[in-house]
Amino acid sequence: MSNQAKKSASPLMVVIAFATVYLVWGSTYFFIQRAVETIPPFILGAIRFLIAGGLLLGWCAIKGEKLFNWAHIKPALVSGLLMLFIGNGAVIWAETSLPSSLVAVLVSSAPIWFVVLDKPKWHENLTSRNTIAGLIVGFIGVILLFSEQTSKALGAGNGHQVIGLIVLIIGAMAWAGGSLYSKYKSTSKSATVNTAWQMMAAGIAFVPGSFFNNEWSSFHVQAVTTSSWLSLVYLITMGSLAGFSAYVWLLQVRSATQVSTYAYVNPVVAVLLGVLFANETMTGLQITGLAVILLSVLLINLAKYRSEKKAGANSNSTPVKNNIAIPPRPKAVI
Repeated sequence: MSNQAKKSASPLMVVIAFATVYLVWGSTYFFIQRAVETIPPFILGAIRFLIAGGLLLGWCAIKGEKLFNWAHIKPALVSGLLMLFIGNGAVIWAETSLPSSLVAVLVSSAPIWFVVLDKPKWHENLTSRNTIAGLIVGFIGVILLFSEQTSKALGAGNGHQVIGLIVLIIGAMAWAGGSLYSKYKSTSKSATVNTAWQMMAAGIAFVPGSFFNNEWSSFHVQAVTTSSWLSLVYLITMGSLAGFSAYVWLLQVRSATQVSTYAYVNPVVAVLLGVLFANETMTGLQITGLAVILLSVLLINLAKYRSEKKAGANSNSTPVKNNIAIPPRPKAVI
């Protein structure tokens, strides 16, 4: 990320992009729950990602980008299955039995798994007091969230909700693992092509999942409500296309630490939408757990921000010898 890219970015466009990532990705939890009311979860995932991925591939073809390079496609398929099929699929499936606001809060623990699973950064992350404190605080927050919901589910004999909680944790881990795999293994220079293949991989994987879950036998197109259709359109256009495009652009013009603030803004948006429009409620203990998890993510991002700032200061410093600044050697001209 160059300083020139930062300077050339319009402040208004930066604000719009941040607003898109904050509000759109935060609202997807609400619209997923509206969509799964009459569209089975795996069928929803298949339709959403096959259409979004197809649209992106078509756009890349129009731009003349190279689409069929197995060295680029392979890591995209793996990361797409981890992030979108397992990670996002866990969210879709869980929202058939859990409130969207609670799902959003649980998914907000994903940044913790980024730190745990990012092996090349273990030394940097695990020697930072802020990062370690963030992990501990985040673990406490997850315990606060799980204790009440799990006890209620067990007390009511509703094992489906307990399974939903477990699936969400697995999904958060898969999202982090897939993101890191994409970061370290992806060889494509085009983020759009990479994302398109990730969506196509997930969409294709959702198809056999829908048969395994026996969804087609009870699914009838005419029974899908207008609310579910509109929610699906929103998820495709805003969640999968606009939201991700804004996210990728922000990574080019702003630091990753600044952009990653979406992780703890999204749950707040989801909770507000769930409470305002879906008559959902959050107990005091769950709100406390939300606050604790958000604090943990702030601590972790603060550690990364300080690390980046220190690295930048060291790279910009001029060597000094005997109190005399030594200018860098001029590069040879060939």
